[in-house]
Amino acid sequence: MSEKTIPILPCRTIQPVLDFYTALGFDATFQQTSPNPYAAVERGGIQLQFFGMKHYEPVESYSTCYIRTDDVDALHEVFRAGLKARYGRVPTRGLPRIGPLKDTSHGMRQFLMTDPGGNCIRIGQQMSEDLHHRPAPKEAFTRALHHASLFADSKDDPAGAAKILDRVLRREDKRPTPVQLLRLLVLRADVAGRLGDEETATAALAKAAEVQLTAEERESVHDDLTRLGELRVQGVFQESRLARDVRHALPHPSAGWGYPQR
Repeated sequence: MSEKTIPILPCRTIQPVLDFYTALGFDATFQQTSPNPYAAVERGGIQLQFFGMKHYEPVESYSTCYIRTDDVDALHEVFRAGLKARYGRVPTRGLPRIGPLKDTSHGMRQFLMTDPGGNCIRIGQQMSEDLHHRPAPKEAFTRALHHASLFADSKDDPAGAAKILDRVLRREDKRPTPVQLLRLLVLRADVAGRLGDEETATAALAKAAEVQLTAEERESVHDDLTRLGELRVQGVFQESRLARDVRHALPHPSAGWGYPQR
């Protein structure tokens, strides 16, 4: 006897959800508009189904499911590439969005992805036999990083993570090690970006880029350095897009309103 579980997740409208999953390499295996909007997608061993709700609010959704894989790094890379091709960038805030790849305190290496319907799809690979959460570290900076990571990447609460990080980064009685400082700043930039706080994100990225690490230390924070590179690329994209939008908003000088003289 064989069984299979298939999540059935809500959304306001079906088509944006299908567009999102087909960008990730899923096939739409079923779709109907009446009597009720409904659709199904499939990619390898992953099957997801969706139903439409006219008055559903995606930003208020608590819907979630967990997908296990034996190569989470490869899937994360493929999904990021698919989203960039579909949306012209890798979406990291709002809906839809995809989060960074992280080693968790409960033995999983995972990332979170939220579709246009507000459904949080957690995708992970088991890295340990013990799947219980590890106790929070006692050392102040490591403890803050532990809790902030849980808020940012398990609870999907970047505002909560920002409060923890700001509090520990303002400490004057004790300083973090270079490795701790880099990890704290990269996560602070990450959650700032998710919150749309570009000023804080830019400042944190600049400080993170200045942290001096040995070769051994760099190896120990490989994921954080990768994320730092991704965030810096996103920052450049945001700046160029802002400059473009400003240029388009400004009247042409021939219209009688020239650029300010320095």
